[in-house]
Amino acid sequence: MPYPSVLQPSIRLLEQTRQARLKQVIPRLSPEGKQDLLRKFHPDFDPRYMREIQVGPNAGLKVPVEIADILEAYSRVDPDTYPVERVDVSCDVLVIGGGGGGATAALVARAEGASVALATKLRLGDSNTIMAEGGIAAATKPTDTPVHHFLDTMGGGRYANSPELVKTLVHDAPLIVKWLKDLGVMFDQEEDGTIVTSFAGGHSRRRVHSCKDFSGMEMMRVLRDEILNKCIPVIEFSPAVELLLDGAGRCAGAILENIETGECLTVRAKAVVLASGGLGRLHIRSFPTTNHYGATADGLAIAYRAGARLLDIDSVQYHPTGIAWPEQMLGHLVTEALRGNGAHLVNAKGERFINELETRDTTSSAIIRECIDRNLGAVTPTGMKGVWLDVPVIDMVCPEGTIQRLFAGIVGRFERYGINVKTEPILVFPTQHYQNGGIRIDGDSRTDIPGLFAAGEVSGGVHGRNRLGGNSLVDIFVFGRRAGMQAASWARENPPEEPTLDHVRRHNKTLEALGVDKERRSPKILPDYTREGIKRVETAVSGLHLLRRECR
Repeated sequence: MPYPSVLQPSIRLLEQTRQARLKQVIPRLSPEGKQDLLRKFHPDFDPRYMREIQVGPNAGLKVPVEIADILEAYSRVDPDTYPVERVDVSCDVLVIGGGGGGATAALVARAEGASVALATKLRLGDSNTIMAEGGIAAATKPTDTPVHHFLDTMGGGRYANSPELVKTLVHDAPLIVKWLKDLGVMFDQEEDGTIVTSFAGGHSRRRVHSCKDFSGMEMMRVLRDEILNKCIPVIEFSPAVELLLDGAGRCAGAILENIETGECLTVRAKAVVLASGGLGRLHIRSFPTTNHYGATADGLAIAYRAGARLLDIDSVQYHPTGIAWPEQMLGHLVTEALRGNGAHLVNAKGERFINELETRDTTSSAIIRECIDRNLGAVTPTGMKGVWLDVPVIDMVCPEGTIQRLFAGIVGRFERYGINVKTEPILVFPTQHYQNGGIRIDGDSRTDIPGLFAAGEVSGGVHGRNRLGGNSLVDIFVFGRRAGMQAASWARENPPEEPTLDHVRRHNKTLEALGVDKERRSPKILPDYTREGIKRVETAVSGLHLLRRECR
């Protein structure tokens, strides 16, 4: 719907300050200033939403309560009655996850000569990958180097990243862009065929390669076709609910559960690649989310029960520009590429308040500060607060028509509600976007469990405590490729013994000793949108503008 009358005075102030803002230079924050802003306003720093894990490899670590609940939960599979000796599917490499990371791992493992099966919770391609708008970061231009990309990524992650993983990421990134282009991905190009690159927050060079604002969807289109053309078996609507380990502790396959029939399927495999994505639909701290329907941290739950250590799992990324109006799109993402091409962040008085290319954690914290501490957010009829993303500035600083050319998807989405983003701003507030941490891996995607590999958002260490825009797509392809190669190699040389569920038995006994409610089960598989679940989320969302009222 068009912007209501209550927001019109703020829009007029924004329009009146537009010319003056074009002349402003907003400096980057000092390290001390950034840390102070994060400590006061970023949700990760609020202890009220955290508790210690009591079981498993990360016992003693404080994490969001929603994550602790799935780690300290009983298996959906009864280890005493499940016929683990059954074999429904047998392969060299089982890939769990149908997004970009899983598809890449499956293709590469197949190319390495392995027999492959791919299992996915929903349909092939239903994932956060297809929702990625901004693009993929890689140092492909003469003015850029992998060293610059490395330094930007480490700094953006607050130096909590694994240097080994970041080195791998930036080294392989240009190769991945070439691989995708050769497969048929249609990157934005200049008239001479040069791929267009743009800025994203925290990057010091133009290195984000995009396909308009459909980047992930375009890449997944190509990968999905490749999977089908290579005749790789795909088991849809069948999330993994448990890993199988042999007597030596090596991964020997997985148990899948058909979400339509409830029946289980046993897949024996010599190696497993876990590419099951993140946790957005757990609604950490009751934030709205940009994530797809199946992002319920299944991979974390089953890998943790099997003994995999997690990294930085207490750190969640909130994207600065989640949609705050219209309410039908609450929490949906508007790409960082808008800011990378010149859009301003403006408070209700028409003032810029942060350098738009600060990292996502910093920018989100600044928006929360404007809305809560300074009371300078524009307020919707239902009480939601937000700041303005002044998109029309793009066509004033770039060639006219840039908005329509690069952001046709965003233009079309808002037109449905009577908002013309070529002439009107977008109201935004941070939305839960990404799982910064995850399963610990090395540079070849190996986890702590022999024969189990992980790639993409389910893994940790690449991004530290904050991910830079453009680094998620390159992450899934770089480590999906390496996982596929290493899994195929492992499968050739390390056939597992007979599988067991002894690790599940041990986990369950520990929970019983702690008195954990036996009704608590994981993986969750689908988000809780029952009447009680919806009430919990709606209550938090309607009061989201009250977040951080007690600022420290």
